[in-house]
Amino acid sequence: MSLDYENNSDFHAKLIEDVLSQYPDKAAKRRSKHLGVATGGEGSSEGANAVSECDVKSNIKSVPGVMTIRGCAYAGSKGVVWGPIKDMVHISHGPVGCGQYSWSQRRNYYVGLTGVDTFVTMQFTSDFQEKDIVFGGDKKLEKVIDEIEELFPLNNGVTLQSECPIGLIGDDIEAVSRKKAKEHNKTIVPVRCEGFRGVSQSLGHHIANDAIRDWVFDKKHVEFESSPFDVNVIGDYNIGGDAWASRILLEEVGLRVVGNWSGDATLAEVERAPKAKLNLIHCYRSMNYISRHMEEKYGIPWMEYNFFGPSQIEASLRSIAKHFGPEIEDRTEKVIAKYQPFVQAVTEKYQPRLDGKRVMLYVGGLRPRHVITAYEDLGMEIVGTGYEFGHGDDYQRTGHYVKKGTLIYDDVTGYELEKFIEGIRPDLVGSGIKEKYPVQKMGIPFRQMHSWDYSGPYHGYDGFAIFARDMDLAINNPVWGLYDAPWKKTAAPATAVAAE
Repeated sequence: MSLDYENNSDFHAKLIEDVLSQYPDKAAKRRSKHLGVATGGEGSSEGANAVSECDVKSNIKSVPGVMTIRGCAYAGSKGVVWGPIKDMVHISHGPVGCGQYSWSQRRNYYVGLTGVDTFVTMQFTSDFQEKDIVFGGDKKLEKVIDEIEELFPLNNGVTLQSECPIGLIGDDIEAVSRKKAKEHNKTIVPVRCEGFRGVSQSLGHHIANDAIRDWVFDKKHVEFESSPFDVNVIGDYNIGGDAWASRILLEEVGLRVVGNWSGDATLAEVERAPKAKLNLIHCYRSMNYISRHMEEKYGIPWMEYNFFGPSQIEASLRSIAKHFGPEIEDRTEKVIAKYQPFVQAVTEKYQPRLDGKRVMLYVGGLRPRHVITAYEDLGMEIVGTGYEFGHGDDYQRTGHYVKKGTLIYDDVTGYELEKFIEGIRPDLVGSGIKEKYPVQKMGIPFRQMHSWDYSGPYHGYDGFAIFARDMDLAINNPVWGLYDAPWKKTAAPATAVAAE
């Protein structure tokens, strides 16, 4: 069935209607607010510069029983914001399960000696037992911190990532932090990120940002000589080396990256962040809070950037350069020109193999919008996209990337996503690890777009080449021709079955 996906609003609206018809009336009414089709908005008649409207409800509690793919506040704090800071020990305060589940699940690359001066891939937990729930875990937490100081003396600080029971029984992790910080002369940060807080991991990001504001900034004198071209890269977690790829480009155009957090970050980089001249924020959803705080308190402006694919790399570099003036602008144009032959070679190789392929996305953070143009740079088309834990401003920003008629879904359920994929039959799905294998069993190529399926980086020009290669490997893998989809199979004759 051939479809015009640019103007396919009616088809996608009917698909949503069919999916909702399987729910009880109350559930259907509630879920209908989270599903929609991008409509033409302001400037929608301007072709490539069109702005769409993605008007769906977001950041609302998931319906119990619908198998949401969201994480919790603990996941947002420990797994995203704090966990990648490499020279700090991050204690999962509570039962072992949460810490075990979050152990090294993200590919936050870093430089250092694990267990000596870097601790990202190590697991620290207070391992709550039943008696700790009854009598409290403050004493146990103090002992854990003391043991960490004895075993890992080169750590530069500790965070206490509280799990659900901590908020329920009332452990005073703030008092423990103050006491032990004074005893050990170390930065110790309590983070009230109990999983039951909020509706998703998004609140965990906010809580973690507030902990940086309250427990790290301005707590010690920072000896640091600044320059006119100092920038912080914020909200890049160095998945597969992304932050390093971004840093290469920024330093090539003449900027000095004085803080790159949280990916491959040190506590010192976070402490000196208020001395930068500009904050560059990659993952808006997880780090806009601290960027706004630094703008309000320290007068540091911030801007978003997107280093996925050459079109957005060029646009972002030029926007950043404009902030610093002619010297950086001239260097930026030379850098862009330098990489043009490389970009052309990549597109000439892969675009003929990927042109016209249709993609559905369902990811967290910034990826449901930021990677869209990287696909389009290869001639591919996004037919559906949505966020696991997006807010209204995420969907507003998405309108600048998607075309009219694109299917939009927020906090999509496993059932909804499966039915959307069945109805559209895209050439590729980009989502998370929990969605990977069911989609592949449907006979559809898949890329894990949370951690790049053990590949990467995808940022920067070099990352674009890896991205193009990976999409080609997924879609054009000969494995898809080795078996028939279930709906194409013919029933075996009864006699043949009996003979077997």
